[in-house]
Amino acid sequence: MGAVSSSMAAKLAFFPPDPPSYGMAEEEGTGRFRMTVVEKENVDVLRLKTKRGTEIVAVYVKNPEAKLTLLYSHGNAADIGQMYDLFSELSLHLRVNLLGYDYSGYGQSTGKPTEENTYADIEAAYRCLQDTYGLKEEDIILYGQSVGSGPTLDLASRLSRLRAVVLHSPILSGLRVMYPVKRTYWFDIYKNVDKIPLVQCPVLVIHGTADDVVDCSHGKQLWELCKDRYEPLWVKGGNHCDLELYPEYIKHLKKFILAVEKSVHLSAPCMDQMDNPQKSVDCLSKESTDQREKSRSSTGQRDEPRASTDCREKSRTSTDKREKPRKSVDQAEKEQITMQNSQIEQGTS
Repeated sequence: MGAVSSSMAAKLAFFPPDPPSYGMAEEEGTGRFRMTVVEKENVDVLRLKTKRGTEIVAVYVKNPEAKLTLLYSHGNAADIGQMYDLFSELSLHLRVNLLGYDYSGYGQSTGKPTEENTYADIEAAYRCLQDTYGLKEEDIILYGQSVGSGPTLDLASRLSRLRAVVLHSPILSGLRVMYPVKRTYWFDIYKNVDKIPLVQCPVLVIHGTADDVVDCSHGKQLWELCKDRYEPLWVKGGNHCDLELYPEYIKHLKKFILAVEKSVHLSAPCMDQMDNPQKSVDCLSKESTDQREKSRSSTGQRDEPRASTDCREKSRTSTDKREKPRKSVDQAEKEQITMQNSQIEQGTS
């Protein structure tokens, strides 16, 4: 059961848009990269190398009034071309800089999407903020949406001076989305339930009460396990892919950003950070790899099994585009999930 469930969980976790929603081009003479969906001058388009040998694409949206920077890890069926308009809106309304990136195998990033690759992807994005833009750990807020909560919490659990974390429709773990398991198994993926108690900074959890992909109980349990809990936002009637359409979403985010801007994070830095703030990733716990593999006891979910770790993320370009272009894609993916769930049942019977 372990091998079958782990394989199927991984297959259900990643749905990169095919074809990608954007193209890439390099300007002659300058060497700068351009995306077909990006025309503004306040946006840098980047290619970043990861420690696992892949090259990921990222966009850095600049706001001259920003004091903090969001590092945004998106959901499992979108790429940064689809997310770009939302990135721009968040940067503008929250008065933050924002770095969004595509996982390996997504958009124009090379490689294949795997759990371990996403951990390397977010580390590459984080290093870019430090090395290219000169940011310190305490200048950065990690934002993880759905499956993006996995790499977000993995990194956050290993950084002691991070400013804050936002979890948007997060998962307890990959397996818990599909099955109401009561403990963590070695073959599970994205074991957020075990990592969130290690996060030292303030955590905001946002989840829709009518989420039919990742039940709201996932967000509520993660919030209960936080060391530094900020007032959560349970969006009444909100589903998995539409929370940004609710007025309270941006209002509550603004409130959180203002609160953490005024706060002073007092966690003690590790020795390497004290010597060189630009190398805080080098201070990541040496035990982190072991933590990913070790199983820990945790409270399970009593929800009905879910079909997928995430929904098909809708295009972020406008309200109409969120609803119209993906309907046929959504239907095809629902049929695919139905077939994969049958394979799961056969493999575990």
